[in-house]
Amino acid sequence: MNSELIDQLSAQLGANGLPYTIPIHPNLVHLTLGLFIIGVTFDIVGVLFPFQKWVFKFLAITVERDNFFNVGWYNMLASSIITFFTVAAGFYEMLLAAPPADIKSAWGLQAMETMLWHGVGGVFLLALIVGMTVWRGWQRFVWGKNADKQVQWSYLLTGITVMLIMFVHGTLGAQMATEFGIHNTADNLLRLGQDLNTTLK
Repeated sequence: MNSELIDQLSAQLGANGLPYTIPIHPNLVHLTLGLFIIGVTFDIVGVLFPFQKWVFKFLAITVERDNFFNVGWYNMLASSIITFFTVAAGFYEMLLAAPPADIKSAWGLQAMETMLWHGVGGVFLLALIVGMTVWRGWQRFVWGKNADKQVQWSYLLTGITVMLIMFVHGTLGAQMATEFGIHNTADNLLRLGQDLNTTLK
């Protein structure tokens, strides 16, 4: 019974090993990254606003310091929400993965090890992003409610550190697709001995 169900599910999977054409997780990853990086960057611009105010005045751009902090807050909040879906999609696609056992990445890890580290890292990053969002909310609504500078330097430095962790974590994800061919349509078709020029038309 179980083997029949697995066979039925396998028959519904495409050349990328998924029941849909384009993997969802990598697209949500870039949304998470973009929202988080924009959030921290606009907060940095907001903190440094007095030093660059003349630039905006020279360019005749009407902007207030609070505008940057608003963008920082709403992007961080959106990043926190979307990351739940990013991690959920990642685990779903990881469960459908068929990693090769005979290949090692540039970092010397096998596919299964890379997947496990990437999965654990995803949950860790989710916790960090949610923590950063709570911290950011506390600064916006409590600590810096009536202050000109809405965020602390410790928050910004932590955000930059999280970006570095994202880079390492993202590299593991990239290795899964490029080096191991996990959910990579072209790679899987080549393994099956099919001609890409005719199959992907």
